[in-house]
Amino acid sequence: MKNPDTICAIASPRGVGAISIIRISGPESFQIANKLERKEGRSITKRETKLTNIYRGDELVDNSVIIYSPSPNSYTGEDSVEILCHGSIYIQKSIVEAVVELGARVALPGEFSQRAFLNGKMDLLQAEAVAELISANTKAAHKVAMNQMRGGFSHDLKELRAKLIELTALMELELDFSEEDVEFADRKQMNDLLQNIQNEVIRLKDSFSLGNVIKNGIPIAIVGRPNVGKSTLLNTLLNEDRAIVSDIPGTTRDALEDTVVWNGVTFRFIDTAGLRDTSDVIESMGIDVTYKKIEQSDIILYLVDITETDYEEIVAELEEFKKEVDCSEKKFIVLANKIDKLNKTPQHFRELVDLEAIYLSAKRKENIDLLKDRIVESVNYNAETEDTILINARHFDALNSAEKSLSEAKEALMANIPADLILIDIRQVLHYIGSIIGEVSTDDVLDNIFRNFCIGK
Repeated sequence: MKNPDTICAIASPRGVGAISIIRISGPESFQIANKLERKEGRSITKRETKLTNIYRGDELVDNSVIIYSPSPNSYTGEDSVEILCHGSIYIQKSIVEAVVELGARVALPGEFSQRAFLNGKMDLLQAEAVAELISANTKAAHKVAMNQMRGGFSHDLKELRAKLIELTALMELELDFSEEDVEFADRKQMNDLLQNIQNEVIRLKDSFSLGNVIKNGIPIAIVGRPNVGKSTLLNTLLNEDRAIVSDIPGTTRDALEDTVVWNGVTFRFIDTAGLRDTSDVIESMGIDVTYKKIEQSDIILYLVDITETDYEEIVAELEEFKKEVDCSEKKFIVLANKIDKLNKTPQHFRELVDLEAIYLSAKRKENIDLLKDRIVESVNYNAETEDTILINARHFDALNSAEKSLSEAKEALMANIPADLILIDIRQVLHYIGSIIGEVSTDDVLDNIFRNFCIGK
């Protein structure tokens, strides 16, 4: 696909650095770069790298490295230029303005990657993996994004699509010879093939829960009554003052979230409003948010103030909480906080130990390492698997729809529904799988995907 205009953008992070990168792509890239060098009319037929002066009109702006990449051997598949200039904000701004004055326009977010996709340099999955790779904060997230960029997920989907296209061809052939009562594909074999494809779709779809953990972290809700030390614990776990700490009940009125990486795993901690009956409308709304966050969490850290709550009260409090929240599939950890204020061993020390409660002081950071170990031990997932892992909600939705259409096709097949009606469901599956890799796409879908990229990528 040939784009009529030439685009440019700063591809390095904003601010001052040793080196900044400015990208240019499109039909006028080389002419514009030549004018920046004051060497118009040069013919460039192969990749070329050179150290040269950059001018804006008569002003010498910088001594920079220019990399010329002729089409189709560039990231976008177009004639492309990268300027490696000194990281002064003034230099960056001057070069971009000079490029625009010479006929280019500033690129939209993700426009370089969008052009790479449209020019066949990568499929849609690989293009989306660029954004995932940029945002990867852990080894596991990086590995998943790299696998997607190398085409691992695309390969799996293209294999499924090829099998479906072969099946579609056989069924359409039967329709062409329907009057001659010729059967080109045994219905049981067709059903087995659909079942195998559905099993693979389900496997990919089921990996999304792991992918979501790798991408967004394991959600952990810190809950309990007001003033038990939830915000102090959050600050201690994050090793920064993220939440306001106060002796005034109801200080935390909304859920605060932040992440930390331990042992290569991202944990997303959520400090919630204290659980209590209140007539304060705003605080009540915060408590409603708390219960929603608890439902979304995989691990619950339930804090009690060991200096003010005896064992019977703690048991009653936990029973009341578990009536409100289904904790059957969540890791539940009781934390007896504020041990720094204890003058003697609690009367029901043994009973709380039997509850596997952890005695700690969030304020003095006592037994925090023990809590970290317990949290890490409770995580049970294999991020080192070589299998394809789904991390994108768009892909999950498409595979979910594909699975439903596959089920309908199988039911129709076993009920001896005419082939032309079964083909409707199979073509739907092809559509959903094709939409993931970009074989089927619309401008609205593409715009929505690439607008979330950073400018310059």
